[in-house]
Amino acid sequence: MERWASQDDRVVWRQSAIIAVPGTVTGLETRTILVTCVRLHCIIYTLDHISLRTLLDTASSPVHSFQGPSSSQKINPYTILDGQGRLKMDPLVSVITPAYNSVKFIRETVDSVLNQTYPAIEYIVVDDGSQDGTYEILRRYESEEKIRVLSHENRSNKGQSASLNLGLKTCQGKYVVILDSDDFLDRDKIRQQVGFMEGRQEFGAVYGQAQVVSEDGNPLYKLPEDNHTESSDPNNLLLDCYIPSPGALLFRKSVLDKVGFFEEKFRASQDHDLLVRVAESAPLAFQKGVVFFYRKHGNSISELGLEKRWLAGFEILDRASKRYQYKRSTIRKRRALLNFRLGHVYFSQERYGKALMHMLRAGLGDPVRSTRVLFGLEKVL
Repeated sequence: MERWASQDDRVVWRQSAIIAVPGTVTGLETRTILVTCVRLHCIIYTLDHISLRTLLDTASSPVHSFQGPSSSQKINPYTILDGQGRLKMDPLVSVITPAYNSVKFIRETVDSVLNQTYPAIEYIVVDDGSQDGTYEILRRYESEEKIRVLSHENRSNKGQSASLNLGLKTCQGKYVVILDSDDFLDRDKIRQQVGFMEGRQEFGAVYGQAQVVSEDGNPLYKLPEDNHTESSDPNNLLLDCYIPSPGALLFRKSVLDKVGFFEEKFRASQDHDLLVRVAESAPLAFQKGVVFFYRKHGNSISELGLEKRWLAGFEILDRASKRYQYKRSTIRKRRALLNFRLGHVYFSQERYGKALMHMLRAGLGDPVRSTRVLFGLEKVL
């Protein structure tokens, strides 16, 4: 507002296109009227602007309405808003892939991460001493500054858990995704899961469904099923590892730092051990929808060394029972399930004496479930 003339205590003021013409009122009265009019004009303009903006936003998009930044700021369609609708920086997500002799599938795995719709990704691939050309493929990606490749000293082979721990010790992300070198992600996985976790600080991890595919990529079935719900009860997760890990999950890194990384002693079931420890520390959340593709083939870790896998399960169970107050029925039923699975392995190996012993232990430990399995009313994978 600018004062530009004065005459006999009658003051003329100018505000944009509004001009007070001298009249019979005093200068003080004129000033009061003009100030009031200007304030009303600003209020009406602001209300009209907000109402119009709200109507437009409501009609055109489900995204929160907010006052945009200056044109110098870069906005992408996946920018995250805080509770007041203000812009936030996209939190960094670290994706870690342990790779060993994966030359057949490694390109599809890496490309599925590079093609994510979420922009803030740090991708670390740990080569575990590959001898089939996998390492050379990864180095080409690294030379294009697309990924970061790590390896053990002298490019030795130390196992999946040691490789994952190397990546976890190095990564800088607020969230962590772990992806095996023969699986691949849905394009929107990280964007969807980060958006969920940013508004729900109480959860330690979120997971979705896996589309199980054959070796050549044909769909087989989904895990878990569409009617699945998450109870956030560690008893249920200890009893049955129903989460298709690790690719279905997005972990909060601070929770992993708290509970510890992968147990390098275990060459199998290490993902179940970690999940149980996370569930003991913080609730887990489930979002329906396929977030990654799990390849089922003859060289999958889950198809090899099943005896070691289920023997490791007994040690995981013993550690869990000492660490957390589980129900006695959970411990008993999990032990029965491990005995059943070991009995099945020994039967396939034609070691019938050991098979019978473990089957009897399974029946005594959980007679109800054993009866259901025996009569085909329940399938134990």
